[in-house]
Amino acid sequence: MLRIHFTASDVAGVRMAARPDVLWETILSFHRLRDRRGPVVYGEWRSQTRTRLNGETRLLAALVPSRGYFPDFLTPPEGLQGLDEGLEAVRATPRDRLRRELALLGADRAGGRTVPHSLRALAEGGAEPFGRLVGALRSYHRAAIEPYWPQIRARVEADRAVRGRALLDGGADELLASLPPMFRWRAPVLEADYPVARDLHLDGRGLLLQPSYFCRGTPVVLRDPELPPVLVYPTTHCEAPTVHAPGGSSLAKLVGNTRSAVLHAIGDGGTTSELARRAGVSLASASQHAGVLREAGLVATLRHGNAVLHTLTPLGAALLGGGGRKRGVAGAVSATAPAERLYARNGPVTS
Repeated sequence: MLRIHFTASDVAGVRMAARPDVLWETILSFHRLRDRRGPVVYGEWRSQTRTRLNGETRLLAALVPSRGYFPDFLTPPEGLQGLDEGLEAVRATPRDRLRRELALLGADRAGGRTVPHSLRALAEGGAEPFGRLVGALRSYHRAAIEPYWPQIRARVEADRAVRGRALLDGGADELLASLPPMFRWRAPVLEADYPVARDLHLDGRGLLLQPSYFCRGTPVVLRDPELPPVLVYPTTHCEAPTVHAPGGSSLAKLVGNTRSAVLHAIGDGGTTSELARRAGVSLASASQHAGVLREAGLVATLRHGNAVLHTLTPLGAALLGGGGRKRGVAGAVSATAPAERLYARNGPVTS
């Protein structure tokens, strides 16, 4: 079990990540690639990704075992800013930290096997081994993450909308209580199902909540308790990741004032009842139009209790001219900031 201990200032310092973290998604998807669980959600993605990879994952496999510890330096906070920024942060990892985390990886390997030669070279901190690592991460990301990024982002943003509603309804306590079923908020401790016993004391540093498309089953936290605390947890999956191409028969249905009004009514998120009220249509009509928009890849839908919450995907926002909207602060939104900011649209495995 994982137990995260909060002080009063930690509760006030809970933050929602503003967007998916490209490196967390990259590393966690590598776990999903090698297991057979979740075939409905990940099966087609696995087949397509393996075809694009051509089996070239040896360096990543050495760094990221199929289960257990993987080094914290692979998921720096700069991953929230984008792939280039994240990879530069990986490349800038201090040598003493690199050696320490790779030594932990070696100690954690089954049977006490030594670290492979490729990782021993990396531990020396030379430019060439780091170049190979950055190249491997970039190549894997191109095959496994980049084609599916719009849907990954839509699912994370839908989760943010649910957490934002909880914050508006009941503050940070309600936000923590709204997390997926593997969590139990018993103030001042957040408990979660976890493969090992672990206590994490926040000590006034707050906590970044990072929803992840490729996190599955249990949350993930950093191994080093001195690093800024981040809690990566699974989003709710309603469909498998697919590559959405603009156009097609579903998108061609988007003709007429009513459907356009429903798409505009979704804005930064709303239930079917709210869409009906905002667009001035019946509940049945709002539900039908939202379904068509979802099939076209313009809307993501997530069930929250007895309600269904709809949010725009990046494609839907772009269709409405949202690509040029101001996307709020980079990185995270604080639970202590005005609650409206949570609705700004921004752009067992342990670590």
